[in-house]
Order: sequence, then structure tokens, then C-alpha cells
Amino acid sequence: MKDRIAATRVNAIAPIRICDIGGWTDTWFAGHGAIFNIAVYPYVEVQVQTVRRVSGSDRVVINVENFDDSYAVDPDRVTYDKHPLIEAAIDVMELPDDIGLDINIYSDAPPGASVGTSAAVSVALIGGLDRLTDGRLTPHEVAALAHSIETEKLGLQCGIQDQLCSAYGGISFIQMHAFPHASVSPLHIPNHTWWELEQRLSVIYIGSPHSSSEVHGKVIADLGENARDDERLEEMRQLAHRAKDALYAGNFEVLGQIMNANTAAQRRLHADLVCAKFEEIIDIAQTYDALGCKVNGAGGDGGSITLLSDGDMAKKRRLLSDLLGRDYQSLPLYLSRQGLRVW
Repeated sequence: MKDRIAATRVNAIAPIRICDIGGWTDTWFAGHGAIFNIAVYPYVEVQVQTVRRVSGSDRVVINVENFDDSYAVDPDRVTYDKHPLIEAAIDVMELPDDIGLDINIYSDAPPGASVGTSAAVSVALIGGLDRLTDGRLTPHEVAALAHSIETEKLGLQCGIQDQLCSAYGGISFIQMHAFPHASVSPLHIPNHTWWELEQRLSVIYIGSPHSSSEVHGKVIADLGENARDDERLEEMRQLAHRAKDALYAGNFEVLGQIMNANTAAQRRLHADLVCAKFEEIIDIAQTYDALGCKVNGAGGDGGSITLLSDGDMAKKRRLLSDLLGRDYQSLPLYLSRQGLRVW
């Protein structure tokens, strides 16, 4: 490492996703879908330091800061053995062969929190590495490539919404016309609605990670061959439309009702999607007059849940204190007006 001479530094950050109304309809088995979701801090951070190659030095060194894991990768012979998502992103990018790379990856969000952290890692890493190649990828192209890494390279079950949310940021209404093709419409709301929503929202991590692909497998098996026509998925599509309309109207009471209805639809989709810890948090939140509770992402026996308070901040703080006392974790939360940023 001491023989490497610093040349260029590239930074890339990408937000994570919460409160995905209509999630599950962005999948191959749903066929078409509608999703409302919100991009938030904490960002995934990727920093790429380019260095002049010296004979015998490692071409790419990856530091996964959250796992205190640092190791070398040969882009010409990538093996998916330590952090497959990261290794696959390096594999698909056509990196220049006359430089070396030191790549550092970090996120404040715990792994497996069902907030699209893995998608944000892919989006940020692809965005950063794209700066070192000829041409530039659009946000949509970055999202599509990140999605293909999970599904085609790694063979995982994965919807399209997380990558799109991370690439575009903001509050989005996503219409998937035919998997995996979709349009993304940013919701432009007044500042006072944005600020009020940000103040009312909380994200509670239940303390254990989930496996999104594993949960997908259970749901696929239960839905059977006619999944796209399943009334539960159709209800979720309609809830996404209603969430968009409610937020445009600044109607938080209705938005909370929609969040609750989507979680109820998840219960009906598969009993394992809303575990006992989520049910306990929902019961506690209701005693503090929370308007809505939405189990994030695929759900299951790990991950997180989004809560929407009634606007009484003292009451919200008491709720969070109560949950903290039961060993749940409140994640830091700010709405992200922007998606992928690279400089």
C-alpha cells in the first residue's frame, strides 16, 4: 500500500427507503404494480480513491467499514464469497485497468433493516465507479443495473422499488407497467407538508435482520401461479394511489389509515410477514395515538417498521422512550430530497 500514489477521490451517497405502500407489487410475479415510498437519511456512503498501479499491488481493495472487513478483489477474476453484492457491482463495471482502487463503504442503517440498504449500497457503488468509466449512467440506468445485479448475477428475489427510490430520492410514486420496466414520478409537496411529515415519522428497528429473498420465496409459494391477479396485490396497488393522493392533500390522518391498511394486507399475504415484535410495536404505538404503522419492505421476523404520529411531539417522544425501554431501536431519520449524488 505504501507504494500507491493517490490520484483522485470520488464520493457517492444514496438514500435508503421507508414506508413502501404497494410494496410486493414491484415484483416479477406481480407483473405490474404501483408503489409509494419515501427516501430518507441515513445515506449509504461510498468513497473511491484511485491510485496509480504499481507492479505487484492489489488492483482493488474494499473496506466494508460496518463489518470491519478489508480485502482485495481482482476485477478480472471476481469471486462472490465475502460481500457478493459489492463484488458483483465491481464485476459488472468496466473499470480502467491502468489504476488501482481503494473503496470504502459505510452506512448508519443496520444491515437487514428492510429499508433497502443493500440497494442503496449497489446504487452508490455503481454511481461512484461510473465516474471512472467512459460515459455516464442516468439514475434510471443505475437503478436498473443495481437491480439486475441482485436478480441476475446473484439470483435473489428482489422487487424494483428500492433501487429506484435510492437513485431518485424524494417521495416517489412508481408505476411498474410490466416487470421490470417502470416510471418514477416525484411528488412535489409544499415545504410545510414536507416538514410536518418528517417530524411525524419514526422508523423502529426490532433488533434482528431479515432475509428479503427468503421471505419472497414464502410469498411466491403461497400466491401460486395467478399471483398478478391476486386481490391482495391489487389492494396494495390501489393503496399506493391513495397514499399519493393523501400526501398531496396534506391529509396525515388518511395517510395513516393507508399505512395501517397496507400492513393488514401484508398480514393477509402471508402470516409470517408481520411478526410478533411488529405486532407489539403496533399495539404500543396505538396507545400513543399513532395514526399509522407500516412494516417496511418485505417484512418477516426481522427488519423495521415506520410509524406516523398524530403530530404531538411530546407524545411521540414518550412513545419512542417506551420502545427504547423494550430494546427496540429508533433509527435517525430525515427525508432526502435528492437521490444518488456523486462528486
